[in-house]
Amino acid sequence: MAVMQLREAINLTLREEMDRDPTVMLLGEDIVGGMGTAGGPEAIGGIWKTSEGLFDRFGAGRVIDTPISESAIIGAAAGAALTGKRPVAEIMFADFVGVCMDQIWNQIAKFRYMFGGKSRCPVVIRVAYGAGRNAGPQHSQAVYGLMTAIPGLKIVVPSSPAEAKGLLTTAIRDDDPVLFFEPKALYAMREEVPAGEYLIPFGHARTVREGHDVTIVTIGQLVATAAKAADALANEGISCDVIDLRTTSPLDEEAILDSVELTGRLIVLDENGPRCGLAADIAALVGEKAFSALRAPVKMITPPHTPVPFAVELERAYLPQVDTVEQAVRALLAFREGDPR
Repeated sequence: MAVMQLREAINLTLREEMDRDPTVMLLGEDIVGGMGTAGGPEAIGGIWKTSEGLFDRFGAGRVIDTPISESAIIGAAAGAALTGKRPVAEIMFADFVGVCMDQIWNQIAKFRYMFGGKSRCPVVIRVAYGAGRNAGPQHSQAVYGLMTAIPGLKIVVPSSPAEAKGLLTTAIRDDDPVLFFEPKALYAMREEVPAGEYLIPFGHARTVREGHDVTIVTIGQLVATAAKAADALANEGISCDVIDLRTTSPLDEEAILDSVELTGRLIVLDENGPRCGLAADIAALVGEKAFSALRAPVKMITPPHTPVPFAVELERAYLPQVDTVEQAVRALLAFREGDPR
């Protein structure tokens, strides 16, 4: 296994899948180099460098720089998928899904249903999401919760380079539309990535840490936050069961409920806001299906219900931090029936 960055794992997976299947194609703004470049030294592979070198390898027919129009990118991807291609469309920032929401919500997500399963639309929409890079309120949002609410889409959020390779390979080979949310704060994260064919099935969560005191359910860049908190708490004799969901649709309900049955305490750590987000959804799920197992109220740790701040200090306060998770775990363990805390 080679050690590589998350961005490199994405690039490797795209190259391997394009080598394997000639119907896989890429399109998006500046994924070659932009500014009308025909490749060469200006072919930088996008602002995140996730498609670097692919233009030279596969040519202009399969790696396509598009105009600055998300609706055109996703509309073209939908049409290509309906005619037998497997397009991987890149939206530079997840915040821009609103510009192409009709194409995603009312078209791509509904084709299979509207045509009685006789059509398929194997589109992968790659988006960079999340706070932590001081990119301001219009370029830092985590909108996977919003997209999870749309039936007909599969929502994937990797938390590391190896996870990115396994999940993206599965996404490209899937016959349904997939939104693939890449945590841009982790693009430089490095770890060993399996060589050769590597697929991670959707709907199967990953146990990051095993424990019996408190369950922590999370996803994406906050998996590392939960793991660091669990490691620190282990020094105090507190063990946490940390679950990386990997996908929010399909959702591995069984992994969540089994863990809560064991621990009796649940923290949901999420980069979505507190209102109608992933944390609220999982809290409701556990309240409905595992209420009798709970020894304390469910705790949601999320950013406040505000736009993402630009200032570095405010952005850090906005994102859940390791010490916040540690404090929440201790509070749940201290909880007793009738205690107002």
